[in-house]
This record gives sequence, structure tokens and C-alpha cells, in this order.
Amino acid sequence: MVQVLKNTPRFLFLTGKGGVGKTSVACASAVALAAAGRRVLLVSTDPASNVGQVFDTVVGHTITQIPTVPGLDALEIDPDAAAEAYRERALAPIRDFLSATDLADVTEQLSGSCTTEIASFNEFTAFLADPEASAGYDHIVFDTAPTGHTVRLLKLPGEWTSFLADGLGDASCLGPMSGLEKTRTTYADALKALADPEITRLGLVTRAQPSSLAEASRTADELAEAGVRATHLVINGLLPAEAQPDALAEAIRSQEATALADMPANLRELVTDRLPLRSSDVMGVEALRLLLSPDREVPAQPTNADESAVTTAPETGLGEETGLAHTVDELAERDHGLIMVMGKGGVGKTTIAAAIALGLAQRGKDVLLTTTDPAAHLAWTVGEDAGIEVSSIDPEQAVADYRRHVMETKGAELDEEGRANLAEDLRSPCTEEVAVFQAFQEAVEQSDRRFVVMDTAPTGHTLLLMDATGSYHREVARNLPSAAATTPLTRLQDPDQTAVIVVTLPETTPVLEATSLTEDLARADIATWGWIVNRALTPTRTTSPLLRQRVTSEREPLARARERAARFAVVPYREEPPVGVAQLRDLSLEQGRPAAVG
Repeated sequence: MVQVLKNTPRFLFLTGKGGVGKTSVACASAVALAAAGRRVLLVSTDPASNVGQVFDTVVGHTITQIPTVPGLDALEIDPDAAAEAYRERALAPIRDFLSATDLADVTEQLSGSCTTEIASFNEFTAFLADPEASAGYDHIVFDTAPTGHTVRLLKLPGEWTSFLADGLGDASCLGPMSGLEKTRTTYADALKALADPEITRLGLVTRAQPSSLAEASRTADELAEAGVRATHLVINGLLPAEAQPDALAEAIRSQEATALADMPANLRELVTDRLPLRSSDVMGVEALRLLLSPDREVPAQPTNADESAVTTAPETGLGEETGLAHTVDELAERDHGLIMVMGKGGVGKTTIAAAIALGLAQRGKDVLLTTTDPAAHLAWTVGEDAGIEVSSIDPEQAVADYRRHVMETKGAELDEEGRANLAEDLRSPCTEEVAVFQAFQEAVEQSDRRFVVMDTAPTGHTLLLMDATGSYHREVARNLPSAAATTPLTRLQDPDQTAVIVVTLPETTPVLEATSLTEDLARADIATWGWIVNRALTPTRTTSPLLRQRVTSEREPLARARERAARFAVVPYREEPPVGVAQLRDLSLEQGRPAAVG
């Protein structure tokens, strides 16, 4: 039995960033517990949740029995629907008292990730705090967990219902608290259960990649600071040794071994399971049982038909026009402009931004690359001999400066309780986006005369907050350089000035997250210029039986990405990470090619 399921307490939370396999691990854990004769409820709040598909059963917002697994019931909570209902509860008492402008501002305040997180936690609070709601179950397995920020918000002093009524939406993440419909005692009981290791186990699901491990480490620290301790770590998707490995497979295994050797210290302290990469997406009860099994999977040898499909990849239509070179060529048709490379953590934004910047310089353009990459490698990767200027900032310092400014101005008028609330609001993800964007504003102004490539970008929600009259984000925006002829939002809304490029991976959840990012930008009237799918196996010439089967699983995500993108590029998985001027420049000159096998 895997460590995460040994002596399992009543509640099991599994959390991790999108695409690491937390829903699959949660489903597999629920199946294993039910197989041991326990009564189990599986609760999913993952926006990419495919619990119904996994079990070939329609699962919705009501508890549903899984016929193929005796003793297992499941419930899917749609976080977007939960957030919408939650938003309506918060707005109903004040809707008639606000002008159309104020109502639009407050509604936007309630449209960010904090609202979704709080609404989701609100949905499953009853299971933690109300014995009747969980009666009849030995275990309840959740495929997500609240962030440390959400936990701290729920502990704030003062009346939540006053955050909107009194402040008219001044704070970006306190407003959502007004929609909480249960008593403070109920939430206190839920948080107490969440923090009690006797009845709750929190497991972090991750991949053997530096960015994924760093994210898990941050999550562990943030939750610990909020009084909730992770005790288990599940490292999912490790490439197993093969009888017929190729150079790419060996390189991936070597990279994973290095990432694990350099794993953050706080993760080393956790009880750890290592799960091998499977040849296809985990669908069906048998596949779930295999996921947590030590049994080694033997990839089936592809048939001639499979090999032909892998070779040509007709569903994705990959060809020369999907290479990164084609993307850079099209960008280089202009003489200047702002290029914002955005995407979830771990998709390779910094690498892609550096490659685009070097590619533009190679084509004779004047380029400034701005980065928040905490790793120092960009400093020497793209130095003087690269032919571009590099500007970097420390996000932590930018956020600290921003928080101090807001506390000294906005916070100066508040009492102790108000300052405590504001201080927590300033720890939200939105705050970091605003602070970093503000720090880069001087660089952004240079896009009137040269190319400025940014490896980070605020979400549409954050940009709308920055542009919202009366919010303290706008107060800071007013202090931007006086030469600014436009607000940050209006500049980004102009496709002649700005090209927003979304980077993702050829997997179901990352593509879904990228789609959400583009929809969020669309709410702010910002068009997405194009998509880049990074680290794809499809265009490689891998001969590894396991990796060749993984190519098949990339077809649907690639097809979905292409369908949603006005422009579309695919960057192949490389045996060596593209570090250094020469490799990054090669990446920007790479022509697309259809998948092939050697």
C-alpha cells in the first residue's frame, strides 16, 4: 500500500498545481479505500475534473453512487458555478444601493481566483464541520485543498458582511468574504478539522520537475504558516526504466533524478510516494488500481496503424508553420511593441520569452527582455553577446514595496482591525501581479520605440482591478510615470501595441487553464495574439515505447489548443533544457515538423 493511504484518517486532501495528476491520485485513493471495505465519498472541486469520465458515470452536484466500485460515492463541485452563486449572494443585499459603475467595480472584485477558492471551500465546509453531512462515510477524499491565503482570510477578525457594504469593493480579496453564508463558528470548526492531523491528512501531489517541486514547497510553507501542515508527498509521473530507452527517455530520467536530488528541504521531511508514468491517461477503474500499484506497466508495442498515426499526427496538423520560428517571423513584421508571455507556473514562460527576444534580435530588432525569473541563469544566458538588453526585478522586493506603500497611504486611515484585514488582502495573488506590473511600467513605456518582451503578465481580473475607479490598485496606477499617455489596461487592449502570447503544455489540465486565462483576458477586452505549446513529445523522434504511447495522449490537448488559438506554435521536448544563448537562439529558429519515429 502507498504511504499516503496507510492508517488513513477520516479526511484526505490531495492538492497540487494543475496538471500534476491530483484528481487521478484522489480517484485512485478513493478506489483503494473502497476496495478495503470502507465507505468512501470522493469530492472534486477541480475545474478540470473528469471524475465522471474516469468512472464512466455521470457525476454532478449531487452525491452519486459509482456502480463499478462498491462502497464509493462521488460529488463534483463546479467551482465556476459555485463562484457565480456565491457572487450573487454577496451582491444581492447591496445591488439596489449602487450606481452602475460601482456595481461593475464590485462585481469585478468578486470575479477573481480568491472568490473561486472561497466559494469552493464554502461548498465543502459542511463535510468538515457537520457530522450529519458526513454520516455514513468512513473517509472523504478531496482532490483539492484551500490555499494558505484562503485559510488566513477565513480567520480574519471583524464582520465579513461589512467588507463590501462599507468599502464598496476597495480591497481585492476581502469583498468575497461577504458572500459566506454560514456562521463564523461553522468555519472555525471546519478550519479546526482541517488542521487536526488525527482526522485530516494533507498530501501534496507534484511532478519531478524543479518548477513543480518549488510550487509544492511554497504551498507547504504557506499552509504551515496558516496552521495547516502537509504530511505526505506524492511524486507522480516518474518515467520508469525501459528495456528499449532512447536518448530522449534517458534525458528525461536524468532531469527527473536531478530535480529530486535538489528537492526543497521542507519536502524531504514529508512521507513520500513515487508513482511511475503510465502510458496513457488514467481512465477506468482498472487503470486507477494500477496507478497506486507497484506493478510495472509494460507498454504495448504499437501496431502499424498506431505507428502511422504517431508519425503523421493528422489530428494536430503539425507542420512548418507550427515552429517557433514562424511565430518570431510574424512578430518581427513590426518594428516595436509589447510582447507579454503568460501562462501558469512551470510551463516554461521564461524560456519561451528569452527565445522570442533572442529571435527578434537575430532578425535585427532592438529588444528589451524583462524578467522576474528568480534564477540567476538569465543574467548570463542572455548577456551582452546576445545583442539584447535584460532587465530583471525581484518580485518579493516589488511586492514588499507595494504593500508598504498601500499600508502607509490607505492603511493609515484604518483602525487595528482594518489594518489586519488590509494586510491579509495584500497577501493575495492579485497583489503580486499588480506590484510586479507596476515595477515594470517604465520598461513597458519603452515599447513605443522598441520591442519589450515580458515573461510575466497580470490576469485580466487584475488588470480590471487596476483600472477600477476607487480601488487602491488604481491609486497606485495613478502614481506611474507621468509620461504614461494611457493606463496599463488601454495599452494592453490595443492589438497594434501589445501581443499577448499564452504558453501551455500538451496536457488536458494545462490547456484548460490556458483557455481560462484567455477568457479572463477577453473580459478585459484583451485579445490573445497566439498560443505556444511547450515541451511536446509529438514533434520529437522518440523511439521509446512508453513515450510513443504518450504521444497519442497529446493529440486531443494539441487539437484543443489549435482550435482555440488564432496563432499556434509547438515547441518539442528537448534532450537538453534550452539554456544559453546558442540553444535559445536555435529554439527561436526552429521550424515545425510533423511527428516522426526513427
